[in-house]
Amino acid sequence: MNSSNQTYKELSIPYFNEVFDIIDEIMNDHNIPYYLIGVSAMSLELLKKGIKPCRGTKDIDFAIMISSINEFEKLSESFIKKGFNKAKAPWTFFSDTYNIAVDILPFGKIEEHDTIQFNKRYTDLHVLGFKEILENPEKVQIEEKIVNIPPLPGMIILKLVAWSDRPEERDNDLKDIILIIENYFNFNFDEIVEFHNDIFPENDFDQLKIAAEVLGRKSKKYLIKSELLSNRIVTLLKKNLTDINESKIAKEWAITKNWNMEYAINLLNAFYKGITE
Repeated sequence: MNSSNQTYKELSIPYFNEVFDIIDEIMNDHNIPYYLIGVSAMSLELLKKGIKPCRGTKDIDFAIMISSINEFEKLSESFIKKGFNKAKAPWTFFSDTYNIAVDILPFGKIEEHDTIQFNKRYTDLHVLGFKEILENPEKVQIEEKIVNIPPLPGMIILKLVAWSDRPEERDNDLKDIILIIENYFNFNFDEIVEFHNDIFPENDFDQLKIAAEVLGRKSKKYLIKSELLSNRIVTLLKKNLTDINESKIAKEWAITKNWNMEYAINLLNAFYKGITE
């Protein structure tokens, strides 16, 4: 377990403490394994190294392992009893008290072809990658609680999947990936030097490229568990590496960091190399 003296205040998410207490109580009452995902999970992981969240959020995302829609409906009833309102999307619950939305994304036996079938209107909640990445989560302590979160390489895969589903709505996913890459070398310096020194160049030493390739290597273990997940990620990366002028991922990275497109492409290629070699 990775513990620290992190506090809810440092997460910069209003009422996270109060909402997390409710989530924890409900999940324990139903004996349901749950995982903090999304930007809150990334912020929690970065806080371990003293890096403050770069952006706040009024949404908190959790993944839960359940077996049926019936189980999810019983869980929904508990949220309503605790003062949450159901939103249009059946997996979203809103608290007027705390002005915060909570997404509860189910995976596990409830899935059919990596998709959750809620009703006729909402049949396309994609949870591709959840099973593979959350099989071995990081356990992080925040104040008196322990929370399960995806490892950083897994977060990148989940963010690539989420972005590829709705690229017009999820440009923050690409910014989050860059933030992980920027900090990963220092986070894991000893491990990288000991186990990944074979990718160190003789000249033009670039920590970001090394970090991207190592993250690719570590992400590969998730892809080999699922042909569908592997095809999604590899196809996405190939598409964004084929034409330097048409790469949406590289364009977003270049704009965000004021890089030239060639450098952004090289960074993306380093991640792809780690996955495929």
